[in-house]
Amino acid sequence: MAATLTITAKGQITLRMGIIAHLGAKLGDRLVVDLLHGGIPPKRGQSAASFVGLLAGSVPKRLSIDEINEETATAGER
Repeated sequence: MAATLTITAKGQITLRMGIIAHLGAKLGDRLVVDLLHGGIPPKRGQSAASFVGLLAGSVPKRLSIDEINEETATAGER
């Protein structure tokens, strides 16, 4: 998702509701902007914190350590 933002005469930018929703923010929230060396933001990638809970609710069954070990031990046999 790419968006073009315009800096106003007051030095402010306006985020459209779609961008606010994409960020998981709500009105009144404060956003922290990391200033990067060279002023060029990365094209892809996110902070590790953004991955916390990413798969929450999408895993149909939780496996025990023993079940995981058994699956990985037999994975090469398939």
